[in-house]
Amino acid sequence: MHLNSVLLPPKVLWISTLLVISPFFSRAQTVQELGDLADFKNPGPTWQMTGKVKASLENPGELILSAGNDILVNYPTRKKHGQDLYTVNEYGDMELELDYLMARGSNSGIYLQGRYELQLLDSWGVPTPSYGDNGGIYERWDSSKPKGSEGYEGRAPRQNVSRAPGVWQHLKVSFRAPRFDASGNKTENAVIEQVVLNGALIHENVVLSGPTRGAMSETEAAKGPLRFQGDHGAVAFRNIRVTVYDAGKEQANEEERSLPDPIFVDAPVNTNLRSFMDIPGGKRVVHSISAGSREQVHYTYDLDHGSLFQVWRGGFLDATPMWHSRGDGSSRPRGAKVFLGEPVLALSPLASAQANWPADTTGSSFVPDGYTLDEQNRPVFNYQINGAHVTDASRALDKGEGLLREITVTGGSGELYHLAARSEKIEQVSRELYLIGDNAWYIRINDGAKPVLREKEGQKELIIPVNQKISYSILF
Repeated sequence: MHLNSVLLPPKVLWISTLLVISPFFSRAQTVQELGDLADFKNPGPTWQMTGKVKASLENPGELILSAGNDILVNYPTRKKHGQDLYTVNEYGDMELELDYLMARGSNSGIYLQGRYELQLLDSWGVPTPSYGDNGGIYERWDSSKPKGSEGYEGRAPRQNVSRAPGVWQHLKVSFRAPRFDASGNKTENAVIEQVVLNGALIHENVVLSGPTRGAMSETEAAKGPLRFQGDHGAVAFRNIRVTVYDAGKEQANEEERSLPDPIFVDAPVNTNLRSFMDIPGGKRVVHSISAGSREQVHYTYDLDHGSLFQVWRGGFLDATPMWHSRGDGSSRPRGAKVFLGEPVLALSPLASAQANWPADTTGSSFVPDGYTLDEQNRPVFNYQINGAHVTDASRALDKGEGLLREITVTGGSGELYHLAARSEKIEQVSRELYLIGDNAWYIRINDGAKPVLREKEGQKELIIPVNQKISYSILF
């Protein structure tokens, strides 16, 4: 373990002794896709199928819909009150997987078997989530426990990995139904074995002693419908998939049992760690530094390109691959990661705003010059390009809604441009706001900069002219 490669304030490293065992078992299974209103009983007037969905970051409850038949939307209004939606089919042991998108300030939920509620809420930027926040589990009210204690009314998610209104979120739930004997007496409680939100584990082995208050029935059963809450707020769903398991013998995967104890690095204060970082496509960034914040908003920067290539919310880093046994030098984000794109040169001189972006740093005069730490232990990256000195600094926004990035250029000659985003889809949704990818994240331009949205080789690119300084926010 080479601790000299880590920039850590005292008492920040936490080494976990938890053993994670997969809850997914070797059982016969069938998969059902819920992609039409015909899959539900008597949908009310606020439920509809649509093609595309966007949400306003400023206006609570607002969704912007377009024609189509791919997305299930609940859009109640003051004059048109919503109602809950129940599946035609009923389920016992199951795995539920879907995408959902919240309107600003919206509230919804999913009831497993119509009885056990998993909360859906716009909890963007909430520093410490409660059971009433996004991903929380409502439990049977237990008067024997102190009010406000864990299990009194619900179970909070382990970390807040919720995303911004108008951004698609991915949910995966593994559920084990209650068991009954031949006389109908309950012999085992229902269990939510795992909840994974946006790729991060937020619940594991939550035993449910009974239905949530407000359940469709106080009587438990071996099977029940999925219930989507429709009377609280605007929400959209897509890619709803139910994997149904039989009630056969359950056997945990032995390979999962043999996993090493994870080694986690937390960031209760601003914390930095150098490591390799694997990215999509089987590639590895070898000169990267990850910066963590107490707001639980983190990022990784590639020193070879001056590129900020991923951001995430929740836990900081899993350093198990780096420090377990001989290690391979890599770490990985623990929270809900948003990949911003493969690292490329962040700044470049261009002959015009329509000139092609360079494929790599060859011939670019790019010279990395390391980084310094500011008074709050946040890295400020330095490099030279085209005769100019560049400083590149990012910090978590005060409400934890994303990152503020500021790039300052001094000296040099000729106009430089910054590649802020590259994706198959980039849409300008207001004068300063751009929606990137498949409703994946936002860029908000600050200080009156005038970006150029262009198309190159089937990809959209958002580039910003840089005179002395540019500032923008990455919201996710």
